[in-house]
Amino acid sequence: MRSPAFQLSDAALAALGAGRPDAGTLDTLRRAQVSRTLLLLRELRRRHPAAPAWYSRILAAGPDEANRLIADPMTSLWAARALRAGDRAEDVEIQGRPLTAVSHDLHLRVRVDDSSPLRHEFGLPPSEPLTGAERDHWQRCLDDAWRTLVTRHRPAAEMLAAILRVIVPVRPDPSAEGISATSSEAFGAVAMSAPADATALAVGLLHETVHSVLNATNLLFDLVAPGGGSGYSPWRDDPRPASGVLHGTYAYLAVTRYWRTELAHADDPGAAFEFARWRVAVADAARRLLAGGELTPAGARFVTALLDEVRPWLDEPVDPEAVRLADLARTDHHLRWRLRNLTVAPEDTAALAAAWREGRPPPPVPSMPAHVVGRALENSPRLRLARAYLRRDDDDPAGGVSAGDSACVRGDAGAAVTAYHIDLEKDRDQDLTWAGLALVSPRPSLRSRPELVKAAALAVPEAPVDELADWLAG
Repeated sequence: MRSPAFQLSDAALAALGAGRPDAGTLDTLRRAQVSRTLLLLRELRRRHPAAPAWYSRILAAGPDEANRLIADPMTSLWAARALRAGDRAEDVEIQGRPLTAVSHDLHLRVRVDDSSPLRHEFGLPPSEPLTGAERDHWQRCLDDAWRTLVTRHRPAAEMLAAILRVIVPVRPDPSAEGISATSSEAFGAVAMSAPADATALAVGLLHETVHSVLNATNLLFDLVAPGGGSGYSPWRDDPRPASGVLHGTYAYLAVTRYWRTELAHADDPGAAFEFARWRVAVADAARRLLAGGELTPAGARFVTALLDEVRPWLDEPVDPEAVRLADLARTDHHLRWRLRNLTVAPEDTAALAAAWREGRPPPPVPSMPAHVVGRALENSPRLRLARAYLRRDDDDPAGGVSAGDSACVRGDAGAAVTAYHIDLEKDRDQDLTWAGLALVSPRPSLRSRPELVKAAALAVPEAPVDELADWLAG
């Protein structure tokens, strides 16, 4: 659905790619989304001549109320679902509880949808209806988050005020610090687990609202060509297509800008760590997208502007210890991603084992997809430990710190290598231990292809890991 009625200039597209859309651009995206919803509703009306309840409700409303109902994110979500269902589907009221926040002269008005069946359409399990105490927690976090956003992140706050309309509370994931999602069919709605604090809410709302902006942009422009495979994404533990990598890169551009501004406001080690971590991840992902050949001309223009925005941030001074831990966290993620998603075929593993035992050089063997299915968010005890270390907390918030992880985060590579080797002697099938060893080991094959060294070590359990790694390095 590409309409000449909704156009952006090259300069507007570049500003949008840089994460700095102006009010006119946001209004164009919003109007395009309303137009899409009207098309969906017209098609539903055409298929069902007998006036459904939603149609009668819109007709009975005044112009302002009718426009509000049509522009509501859950209306477009319901209409898309009803068309897919192929029948009239159940009618859904636009319910929910209002949350408002104001700081200086800027208001944010959202609705918390904690009851409608449409909550399931975001791909995450919705929470139970909020209790009074839970709603009060959301309101307190929103008040504090909005105050920070308006006073220190005014352009981001203006974007949220223009776009965000609905929050759908979802159940937390025990393996993640917080989960959230958007739907391309619900512009201006986000699904989120209850925030730990105001900062988590500010970052989460900003992150997901930017996803909504990119979804709306995709309605006007094809940014990624169809087809193509999946590959590494710095913010997910599962492989992602180019479109998914673009979404993550764009959302984390906004997150990186948030932490950059927070760091300029106060010399906070946590902000320094997050800024140092994500500025490199965003730049690297943008470069891979531009080199991957899957972007359309419009997509290349968009990502070029994104990279131009983040590139100068790479040279900004950040506390060296925060940079060290940020580099550690990014590398750790990439290593764990390889160990989770890549493997060696059984016949190749057998060939490696035979060559080792016969004293021959290793045959060249490829890595192949491990065919692990399902959405996987980042989950690393070393990441939690690094944040605790920056805060100078003595205890791991999750408990059960391994000796290898503790030494690794402290920067004691020798002690970490020894501890990880001891752990592997007990169990050679632990991806976290392999990734930890690869982080601190001087063996290049462990850093470049940890899945290969692991496969060989499992096939030849009598072989010392370091000798295997040197042998595989050739």
